[in-house]
Amino acid sequence: MPTIEVNDIEICYESFGPDDAPALLLVMGLGAQMTLWSPGFVSELLDRGFRVIRFDNRDVGLSSKTAGDPPNVMALYAKSIAGEPVDAPYTLSTMADDAVGLLDALGVEAAHIVGASMGGMIVQMMAIEHADRVLSMTSIMSTTGATDVGQPDPAAIGALLAPPATNREDAIASNVTTSRIIAGSLFDEDEARARAREGYDRCFHPAGPAFQIAAIAATGDRTERLRDLQVPTLVVHGREDPLVTLSGGEATAAAVPEADLLVFGKMGHDVPREYWSRIADAISGLALTADVG
Repeated sequence: MPTIEVNDIEICYESFGPDDAPALLLVMGLGAQMTLWSPGFVSELLDRGFRVIRFDNRDVGLSSKTAGDPPNVMALYAKSIAGEPVDAPYTLSTMADDAVGLLDALGVEAAHIVGASMGGMIVQMMAIEHADRVLSMTSIMSTTGATDVGQPDPAAIGALLAPPATNREDAIASNVTTSRIIAGSLFDEDEARARAREGYDRCFHPAGPAFQIAAIAATGDRTERLRDLQVPTLVVHGREDPLVTLSGGEATAAAVPEADLLVFGKMGHDVPREYWSRIADAISGLALTADVG
């Protein structure tokens, strides 16, 4: 897979579909490689006429890694919940700059942007700080950064903050267990295990999520800045999401002017194949609205 220099780091990316088709940038979440955007979901978007671009955020996959010891995630989480300032090597603004830099490197003037979980936070920052580069925004299973919405259930946060595994077998088992805890009732264990194996073999970098959690905590609440957006926006959330609970998606949709909220009853903190077509249809419909506007 190709890498390209962006924002003084190397970003690994893939581009699917014709270069002259409307660009759609997929931004993945915490500790998740770009390969977590399933080929089947990418195909749904390609079928709707997009050029689909996905990439590894910094500190995950085959993109650059931050040097030094990772932050203490338990201390970060406690500070974030208490509303205390957090020092971090970088913020979500930096990660949004990475995404915009990738568009620059690929010669894309503006794109439809779709982010999942932390990726939703990143695309929100792109829309806030780089509005001229954003044709439409879709925020999936994400939140505003406000500490009174979207907070995880105890089991979900426990799984997220558990010490990382140190070998392949334990890492795969832990990944499947976490996926089972945070997914909705459409959880597919065989698929989760296959993805866990693929992810481990592609890149195992357990220090990465701590840096990304620090970026989330250091960025804080985006609610007031979201109120100023003039970007066609879709918010997608699962009613069964225990990691970023539904109030996070509801708050995001309430903050962004004229945003649409699409809630799926059996979706957790995942994007089940049963909903791929409907989500792709909604993204395509939003893009058409943006084109008309």
